Amino acid sequence: MGDDKNRREFIKNVGIGAAALGTAGLAGVLSSCKGQEKAPAKKEEPAQAKQEAPKPKTIKWKMVTTWPPHFPMLGEGADLLAQWIDEMSGGRLKIKVYGGGELVPGLGVFDAVSQGTAEMGHGAAYYWAGKSPATQFFAAVPFGFNAQSMNAWLLSGGGMEIWEEVYKPFNLKPFVAGNTGVQMGGWFNKEINSIDDLKGLKMRIPGLGGKVLKKAGGEAILVAGGEIFTNLERNVIDATEWVGPYHDLKMGFYKAAKYYYYPGWHECGTAIEAMVNLDAWNTLPDDLKAIVEAATYKTNMWMLSEFEAKNNGALNTLINEHKVELRQYPEPVLKELKKLAKEVLEEVAAGDPMSKKAYDSFLEFQKNIYEWNKLTEEPYQKLKYL
Repeated sequence: MGDDKNRREFIKNVGIGAAALGTAGLAGVLSSCKGQEKAPAKKEEPAQAKQEAPKPKTIKWKMVTTWPPHFPMLGEGADLLAQWIDEMSGGRLKIKVYGGGELVPGLGVFDAVSQGTAEMGHGAAYYWAGKSPATQFFAAVPFGFNAQSMNAWLLSGGGMEIWEEVYKPFNLKPFVAGNTGVQMGGWFNKEINSIDDLKGLKMRIPGLGGKVLKKAGGEAILVAGGEIFTNLERNVIDATEWVGPYHDLKMGFYKAAKYYYYPGWHECGTAIEAMVNLDAWNTLPDDLKAIVEAATYKTNMWMLSEFEAKNNGALNTLINEHKVELRQYPEPVLKELKKLAKEVLEEVAAGDPMSKKAYDSFLEFQKNIYEWNKLTEEPYQKLKYL
């Protein structure tokens, strides 16, 4: 009985101690009551197991661009694309960005990436019409898609698959990586009152828009962005288009030309591209490929948002502070340019199979999106805003 009484007292005391000490205290009490038995010795881990896992290999690429170094929005877009790829990959893919002329000429980007001089490029596809006329459809088509419709065609309407097909023989993989939105019509030192005013006009204008100007009797000249102001100021060219008010203000075109025309019939929603050398692309693991693609999507949205947010404020500065004369293209001029644009597009499409494939896809999607926009965008625009 004495032993039983002692056992009951022991259990009672343990319960009181456990309530005060918690589970860890209980374990200590029990351990001491068991003669302080030793816990089994911890097995020593092998020296090899203690070593940290090897750090992932850092891949280093070069990106060449058609833009001047760190050029607002366009060059900044290339910089941000490289930055976001670095951040999303945890530093596994680092890309050094070179502006036009730093590693290769601005219009040498296509060849540099195709040949592997650089793994990546940033520009606009219409600059490479001399390589393949079909490239022009993936930048801007006169009287074509706005930014919203361009993204829809490329990403959900089959356009990207055709673009990849066009670039593959050149060892390139394209991505859409920006958009300027609807551009302005250009800077002129004379008023444009009729289609005849375009005859003999030397204008910096790329892509299919340049072909339309040529058909109207003008001379289309292609120079890199960094050379435009000097050419305009020295009368090497009579007129130029570039992008829109935000850029044009920074470029100082108001110092070299008097009249500022709208709308940008030639570039209604110009897509900006990133391109990757296919050999370099194929060496990337799947997760880094996904990161590159995701970063181009982010850059695409960022750039369009920047242009949309900043253009009108810059336009007000051009008009109110710099006394720029804003002009609208007369309706008869636009009507004639649209007719000439149709002729140009049909001629380009007849020139080679890939251009025809791109043009057919473009027309089919344009018809589809136009029918939808008639019910949505057009009526809404007529309602104005709040």
